[in-house]
Amino acid sequence: MTDRPKPILGAALGLNGLMTHLGWVMDRQRDIELQDFHTAAALDDDWRPLAEETRRLLDGHTGRRGLHGPFWGFKIDSHDPEIRAVVRRRLLQGLECCAFLGADQMVIHSPFTTWDNNNLDAFPGARAQLAERVHLTLKEVVARAESQGCTLVIENIEDKDPMDRVALAASFNSPAVRVSLDTGHAHYAHCSTGAPPVDFHVRLAGDALHHVHLQDTDGHADRHWAPGRGTILWPGLFEALAGLNSNPRLILELRDKATLPEGAAHLVRLGLAE
Repeated sequence: MTDRPKPILGAALGLNGLMTHLGWVMDRQRDIELQDFHTAAALDDDWRPLAEETRRLLDGHTGRRGLHGPFWGFKIDSHDPEIRAVVRRRLLQGLECCAFLGADQMVIHSPFTTWDNNNLDAFPGARAQLAERVHLTLKEVVARAESQGCTLVIENIEDKDPMDRVALAASFNSPAVRVSLDTGHAHYAHCSTGAPPVDFHVRLAGDALHHVHLQDTDGHADRHWAPGRGTILWPGLFEALAGLNSNPRLILELRDKATLPEGAAHLVRLGLAE
């Protein structure tokens, strides 16, 4: 570990979770990731009253603010141009929410699958074609993100090789496209598909890493447990994070929001974060 100050933990919360944990968020002006605005139902409904209530609740909050973008039911590398148009519209809706809420980061999901790891290079041109489809989907989205000062961070889902996602983000040659890491997804991939351990994902991404979902798992499934309940080796992960200059947001993303204090306390007890 370096002599840098310990990183300050943030959390992924909807309005209900914010109301429960607002004191913890505000005590250190923690980074937050808002998670009420990613479903089709939320985006097609009038989301502004909920966003206005969220904004009022966060009055005085000066930590960094992000949003989990839409992801249900689609992939950003769809072969079908009509589906790509729907995906593009959803992501632009997400950026509209970001602008309204003062969020300058939006999480989107990686297109890479476990199948891709063994098969993309078995078909001539398949890897380049996947990247081309992603660019067709995201060209307008990236331009909008650049114009409003928002960064898209691509989160690992089924990814086995972390460099696939890093290379995809770099291919945009834009400060508005960077990389996210979900620790539970990475640990599942390590235990179940032979991917590198979680700390390798940090080291390989380097300063392209701007966002981390902190969640624990046993490697069997995507648990989103509080840190300490699973088998992730947290000291090694935080040692890797300490070597970065990108200051990624460290966002506890837990299925049971009531366990947020438990998960944060575990990392504090280990001397890894505040």
